[in-house]
Order: sequence, then structure tokens, then C-alpha cells
Amino acid sequence: MQLQEGCLLRIFIGENDKKDRIPLYEWIVKKAKDEGIAGATVLRGIQGYGAHREMHTAKILQLSINLPIVIELIDTVEKMETFLSLLADVMETGVITQEKVTVRLVKSK
Repeated sequence: MQLQEGCLLRIFIGENDKKDRIPLYEWIVKKAKDEGIAGATVLRGIQGYGAHREMHTAKILQLSINLPIVIELIDTVEKMETFLSLLADVMETGVITQEKVTVRLVKSK
């Protein structure tokens, strides 16, 4: 396989964020699949804070119901630019980072 240039989006939201009464992370992953994005992964954080500086944690004594969620999407820069325009209309809060990456290995059955 040849090395390929790609784009990685990281979307930082809260577990309680919604779109049409479903979790926003589920909506984003489904929309990414519908749009033909190459890959998506949702990561649930155990602790974090955002713009409001409110701490969210998975510690038993301070159980939070709004843990940090990170969605990672990978594909070409062109596809990500198109997908970013969809996200702009959907996200009310959160942060999106974008970086160029080199895809070194792809294996599939």
C-alpha cells in the first residue's frame, strides 16, 4: 500500500448533547456513514471540562451523567470540508479540530 494523505477530524462534545432527541454522537456517526466518510470512532472520556469550566468525571462519588465524548473521523481533506459544513448547522456547543495525517496502513477483509 502507498502512503496516502488524509484528514482527521476530532469532535469534542458532551454525552448529553442531542440532535432530534438522539445522542449527537450517534447522529454524527450515522451521518458520516451516510456521507461515505471512511471511518469513525466514538471515545467516551472519564474526566474533562470545556468552555464552561465545569468538571465532568466518572468517579463513583462524583458521578457525572454528561461525560466528555470525542468523535474521530478520517478521510480525505475534501470530504472532511464538506462534512464540516454539515456539522456547523448541527452543533450548538463543542470544539472541532482538524489535522492532516498520513495513512500508513489500511487492512480490511
